[in-house]
Amino acid sequence: MKVEIQRLILSLVIPLLLLLMLYAIKILEVGMGWDLSHFGIYPLHVKGVIGIITSPLVHSSFSHLMANSFPLLFLTWCLFYFYHSIAIQILTALWISSGCFTFIIGSPGWHIGASGLIYGLIFFLFLSGVIRKYPPLIAISLLITFLYGGIVWSMFPFFVKANISWEGHLSGGITGMILALLFKSYGPQKRIITDDEESNTDIETEEESDRNEQDAT
Repeated sequence: MKVEIQRLILSLVIPLLLLLMLYAIKILEVGMGWDLSHFGIYPLHVKGVIGIITSPLVHSSFSHLMANSFPLLFLTWCLFYFYHSIAIQILTALWISSGCFTFIIGSPGWHIGASGLIYGLIFFLFLSGVIRKYPPLIAISLLITFLYGGIVWSMFPFFVKANISWEGHLSGGITGMILALLFKSYGPQKRIITDDEESNTDIETEEESDRNEQDAT
């Protein structure tokens, strides 16, 4: 029990630090009167390349940041708690790959915010749990479906407002699914339960077979 509590707390460290960094950046931006939108992704343009790394750190307003806060905190916690051995690799790959996809398919304009990362986490956690067929992970998949199942519509231009980056959402979703497939053999796996009685019977049968062969010789 104590170990589980420690693991739960440790799994919150990086998600909380990430969220605090996002708020610190927004507070600094507003306090200093800066406009950090140029640190977003500007598709297919040299000035937007840096955004592949920095765009999830920048938000258009506090309301934009607050809308992303709980999903980002909860989903990154799920990643670090249930997939702790590969969490850093997954988060890094989601961060960079979703940004690269947005840079390629995005419409002209600055794409900012952590929404693409959030979509990547949602699709990774959902598909990875289904693939692994491990009850705790399947439970997380079902919870993700219940909480965020409706977001799939925000991945298409027909269902979102003009100022919302559906390309970032789509990029995150695609990246999450790809990583779930690529990392399906890494991290937590379904436990294989063996029947000791059956195993012992097999061993005894093999021993009897060996004795019979020796008697025959």
